[in-house]
Amino acid sequence: MSGYIFGRLLKVIPTILFVVTVIFFSVRSLTGDPAVALLGEDAGSEAIAKMREHFGLNESVLVQYFETIRNLLMFDLGEDVFRQLPVIEILARPFYYTIELTIAGTFLGALIGIPLGIISALNWRNTLDASSRLIALLGFSFPTFFVGIVLLYVFAFKLRWFPLLGGGDYNDFWDRMYHLFLPALTLGIIKASFVMRLTRSNMLTILQEDYIITARSKGLSEFIVVGKHALRNALLVVITMTFAYMIFTLGGTIALEIVFNRPGIGVHLVHAIAERNYAVIQGGLILLSVGVVVINLVTDILYTIIDPRISYDNT
Repeated sequence: MSGYIFGRLLKVIPTILFVVTVIFFSVRSLTGDPAVALLGEDAGSEAIAKMREHFGLNESVLVQYFETIRNLLMFDLGEDVFRQLPVIEILARPFYYTIELTIAGTFLGALIGIPLGIISALNWRNTLDASSRLIALLGFSFPTFFVGIVLLYVFAFKLRWFPLLGGGDYNDFWDRMYHLFLPALTLGIIKASFVMRLTRSNMLTILQEDYIITARSKGLSEFIVVGKHALRNALLVVITMTFAYMIFTLGGTIALEIVFNRPGIGVHLVHAIAERNYAVIQGGLILLSVGVVVINLVTDILYTIIDPRISYDNT
């Protein structure tokens, strides 16, 4: 297993390098000049030239590329030309808020979806199954921002159980969790629909396998048959697709961050694009991409824990 994990870690390096390269040249293809955007259209050519020289924008694209790679090796995402602050300092907190929302939404989705999927599969074609499938269908039918607005209106505006807007005090864990609950629940509801249908489908298939029939014929309790034999095998596909869906969730939190006015990385990227702020756009996209790579890596590692045969097959 350790050899399998080490091999996956080695593959992360060229993946990140490729992603950084694509992001770098894509960002440079944007129209507009950050120096002009900062100083204004009426700024003199000399002032613009000095600004470009200060931030290395007058260098060739290849020189800027290798400088970017060198800086990334030292965990330096560059400097924001507008605020004259390190990009990592600007984006660290927003990125944390975004990751926090993504993880919490995924956790709630699994917490709701997996039990519903199991119940639905064990009660195939009866009222509970039909009710679970109806809930999943409703979850798929509404866009994330709409569910967020409804929850915000009911639980924050009307009932006043939760705060209307914001991400909470960064230094206060419980205040952050208080502000996080509604947006995380919004993501969780949408994700639970996906997880529930996936769990139900896999459980129905596995419950018809010969080894499940044999386990039941031996007199094993239904709890052991479902929990130890069926669910363990069904979880492999469920975890695979749940983490794959988590990648889309990471990229789709921008709408929710706007609805709940959370200080996440999506809002900062929208502003940076409007400003033609290369450094912040590039840094934000790199952080999101690294997050995706890490999610894939964690998924691979979880595979080996659930089914160690995977590591043997790849050695």
